[in-house]
Amino acid sequence: MSKRSVSFDPGAPHLALRFVLAGLAFAAATATGTPAAAQEATSIQGFATARLARIAPVMRAEIEKGTMPGAVTLIARNGKLVHVEAHGFLDSAKTRPMPRDAVFRGFSMTKPVVAVAALALIEQGRLNLRDPLAQYFPEFKEMKVFIEVQDERGRTTRVAVPAKRPILIWDLFRHTAGFTYAGSAPFPELTAAYERADVESRDTDVSNEEFVNRLAAIPLAYEPGTRWEYSVATDVLGLVVEKVVGKRLDLHLAETIFGPIGMKETSFQLRPEQAGRLADAYDADPLKVELWKASRPEQDPAKRYVHGGAGMLTTAEDYFRFAQMVLNGGELDGVRILSRKSVGFMLSNHIQGLIGSPLPTTGPGYGFGLGWGVRLAEGGGYAPGSPGDAMWAGAGGTSFTVDRQEGIVGVIMTAGPSTRQHTRFLFKDLLYGALTE
Repeated sequence: MSKRSVSFDPGAPHLALRFVLAGLAFAAATATGTPAAAQEATSIQGFATARLARIAPVMRAEIEKGTMPGAVTLIARNGKLVHVEAHGFLDSAKTRPMPRDAVFRGFSMTKPVVAVAALALIEQGRLNLRDPLAQYFPEFKEMKVFIEVQDERGRTTRVAVPAKRPILIWDLFRHTAGFTYAGSAPFPELTAAYERADVESRDTDVSNEEFVNRLAAIPLAYEPGTRWEYSVATDVLGLVVEKVVGKRLDLHLAETIFGPIGMKETSFQLRPEQAGRLADAYDADPLKVELWKASRPEQDPAKRYVHGGAGMLTTAEDYFRFAQMVLNGGELDGVRILSRKSVGFMLSNHIQGLIGSPLPTTGPGYGFGLGWGVRLAEGGGYAPGSPGDAMWAGAGGTSFTVDRQEGIVGVIMTAGPSTRQHTRFLFKDLLYGALTE
């Protein structure tokens, strides 16, 4: 087993007690005037316990000022949990305390999981990055792309012309297929087309066939392979996985990833016993209504196409297990999901020389691998990190980071769509601010 394989202790009350004792010790040391150096001498896996104790007060302050109703924060190093804590409340009214096993709408934190599943098929020789998408869905064989032209009066208009090259499976992984999202489309014609076709199945239950037909009928935003544009590409990749394995995506993920590595709370449909632990956003959050309508966690996934880009429900400790598997080089507790080289390939930058970047999600200083944002250098970012660290985030307020250089996994789960950028970078500051060795 890798030296960074997770040692996951379900008897975590002992861990919680250690945090309480550490906090009491910190308070006592402060009260007696013990030097700061002595206060920070106690550490867990190189994290100063006194600095980890900063996280709860900061989260409490954010909750009190209305950033989000609550949160669950988790930090691990070398496979050892050093911090897991629930903060605040599950609900908008702040009447139900947040449990550590709260269930969150993962939204785009689904994407790295689907990327791993697709990469596993490549390892098996059942899929290839160079495969044209039309090999699996002929509807995408003759795509058109919008280009700008000037009419005889010098006015700029857009027309659709045949794309210069086909969409490849590689493009689906790295968001270079030319697809987009309605909410972030680069020009109004695309926004209108995506909304009119309900491509993202926000208002109606769109089937696999309807999704493919509607999306293929809309011209691409850009020539395939020329620009990074965040999009429904991972939803399409999920349908490719379904086509290859002959099984619905959520069922395939449960059999090949969730079950084997012990992600017992993760699925694409909220189970009855989880209903009382589903985290909610503030009713006043301006993004809540539309996002929650699109999520539909209680609905049977079979009613519409399974959203490989946004449909997963998970917990902090479940997602930690997935992230730790990747940090370990594709293995967790003796179960290998990917090879070490495949993980390295996945977490390398695949958009060199292209226009566009994942800056709105990752902040500056990141490229993009096969489904993950990847840090390019030590500096140039909004928060500390390491070259090659990988992360992604969900529109509902969740985020995670995998720092292979430091052996760190960090996860923050909130239900705060409008404040998600603030909380993800705040947490990274707290995480790295506690690392002293």
